[in-house]
Amino acid sequence: MAQPLVKKDDDRDEEADYSPFLGIEKGAVLQEARVFNDPQLDARRCSQVEATEVFFAVTKLFQSRDIGLRRMVYLMIKEISPSADEVIIVTSSLMKDMNSRTDMYRANAIRVLCRITDGTLLTQIERYLKQAIVDKNPVVASAALVSGIHLLQTNPEIVKRWSNEVQEAVQSRAALVQFHALALLHQIRQNDRLAVSKLVTSLTKGTVRSPLAQCLLIRYTSYQRVRVKQCLYPELTPAITVLQLFLSSSKPVLRFAAVRTLNKVAMTHPMAVTNCNIDMESLISDQNRSIATLAITTLLKTGNESSVDRLMKQITNFMSDIADEFKIVVVEAIRSLCLKFPLKYRSLMNFLSSILREEGGFEYKKAIVDSIVILIRDIPDAKESGLLHLCEFIEDCEFTYLSTQILHFLGNEGPKTSDPSKYIRYIYNRVILENATVRASAVSTLAKFGAVVDSLKPRVFVLLRRCLFDNDDEVRDRATLYLNTLGDGSVSETDKYVKEFLFGSLDIPLTNIETSLKNYVQNPTEEPFDISSVPKDVKSQPLAEKKAPGKKQTGLGAPPPAPTSAADAYERLLSAIPEFASFGKLFKSSAPVELTEAETEYAVNVVKHIFDRHVVFQYNCTNTIPEQLLENVTVIVDASEAEEFSEVGTKPIKSLPYDTPAQTFVAFEKPEGVPAVGKFSNMLRFTVKEVDPSTGEAEDDGVEDEYQLEDFEVAAEIIF
Repeated sequence: MAQPLVKKDDDRDEEADYSPFLGIEKGAVLQEARVFNDPQLDARRCSQVEATEVFFAVTKLFQSRDIGLRRMVYLMIKEISPSADEVIIVTSSLMKDMNSRTDMYRANAIRVLCRITDGTLLTQIERYLKQAIVDKNPVVASAALVSGIHLLQTNPEIVKRWSNEVQEAVQSRAALVQFHALALLHQIRQNDRLAVSKLVTSLTKGTVRSPLAQCLLIRYTSYQRVRVKQCLYPELTPAITVLQLFLSSSKPVLRFAAVRTLNKVAMTHPMAVTNCNIDMESLISDQNRSIATLAITTLLKTGNESSVDRLMKQITNFMSDIADEFKIVVVEAIRSLCLKFPLKYRSLMNFLSSILREEGGFEYKKAIVDSIVILIRDIPDAKESGLLHLCEFIEDCEFTYLSTQILHFLGNEGPKTSDPSKYIRYIYNRVILENATVRASAVSTLAKFGAVVDSLKPRVFVLLRRCLFDNDDEVRDRATLYLNTLGDGSVSETDKYVKEFLFGSLDIPLTNIETSLKNYVQNPTEEPFDISSVPKDVKSQPLAEKKAPGKKQTGLGAPPPAPTSAADAYERLLSAIPEFASFGKLFKSSAPVELTEAETEYAVNVVKHIFDRHVVFQYNCTNTIPEQLLENVTVIVDASEAEEFSEVGTKPIKSLPYDTPAQTFVAFEKPEGVPAVGKFSNMLRFTVKEVDPSTGEAEDDGVEDEYQLEDFEVAAEIIF
């Protein structure tokens, strides 16, 4: 690689000091480049030489004074992440840029240095970083603060020494600086609950002007107040009062943050939010549809029976202006409201049927159908009207799945109504007008009416005979089967075995049938397959946790009926993890302890495994948000109230997709043979990536986030 040109002799020393590639010989570089021509390529050497060549070529551009080109230089150096030997080449140039008069150079140099530096160099530039945090230029200050957030993961002890400067930056008039400073200050103090409480209390007095920082402050306030299980109404009142003031803010981001927090509070303390109902009603017409959606759903959770009709009128005009994903949220809230006030089922059912006839996608229509089905099952008086609404919907339904589901439900519930004959027309129309899948489902539904309602059997027979000439095999086969099963079609009571065949549930697990069929196919025999030979016992899954009502499954948790098999399963699981294999024999495992409330964003419980000198916490995690992928999931455990325990190892979850339980572990060492006890605080930390619902692919870039979990204790009764 050629040496840089020197314009003037008297500038030679200055130019030599500035050059980041001083002493590099062109011949040596060319010699190394010959690895690309070797008959037997060494992939590792080729990649290293190529990266090195690009790196040295880019660093030459440090001599350029073009701001745009220099920004590209910083980006390349940061992304290539040079090795320790190469870092020293650019360090002097970056440190020179940190003291440049050009603010853009200073900001970018800080970001790059903090990305590629190690702990030794960090102590040398710490003074510059602390000065940059309180710099008058907001770009430089934000660069230093963001770098501090990243460095906190690798060098926390150094970053924690910057508290005074970060505290000063929180008072900055620049919105972005205040936002980044508050985020960093909270991360520095997050393991000290008293310090976080003081931080939130001091900043809620109006010193935070940045809308982004105000959103963070609301989030931290919710962590401190709202997520406490046994939080009493008087304790919530001050926080609710502040949120109520934000509802009338002129800034949309504040209104959104406030109404979203109140929406979460309404799930557990609806009465505490009722004082804000008048303010939230004014938000139904908000131009921001996200705010309007959250306002209406919160009102549906907190409203009383007398306000239902008024809310329905407001929602009618509101629904046409929002996207399907927001409509689904409203539909689910209406379903909950109807179950809460069953006497209002008529108006709510009519509303659901009216929006069911409007335009919408599959998920939206499915949410409405599911809601109507649930209301029919839980509110007996709603059955007749609900079934008719579903019948009218399938007259013009474009979704095969929904049509078949409704027909199946109609076959089970329709014959039990006061006048089953009125549904026959809707069912037979499906045989005439729909595709083969729906026609086959309609044939089965007709047969159920004929089996239960003896007076309808002759009419059903006539309709089934017409289906014998259908052009689809399955439709014809089903019609033939049911005609032979139902008898001669006369008005007589259907045999109980026929009813059991049509309505009975399969008492054999599908997994067992699948296994038996595979064995039958792999081992041919002249004997026909006998379904009675399939075992009916469900194979036990000792590590699977049963879902509790209203709770998401959170992976390995509840022990099975046989305690010994559960202990063996836990012991095999832990012994398979290299970090914990040396802990010896597992003494005891506790029952799962829930660390999150029902219907929250993430479901987490913990199982405590006790060894002779160690205790391992197994956190069973489930991501309940379809639009998110979580990566590098860990639990940060604060053992400050458990002095006899010292953390010795962790095992994170690399990837946590939607509704796929997984486990992360944290191990502590304790005194041998002593019943050590203590209280542990927990923070779920992860990188969240947005997922495209149409393709299921996650974005490349993620955002680091955390989620406060409940505390738990290791008590003496667990040890013994």
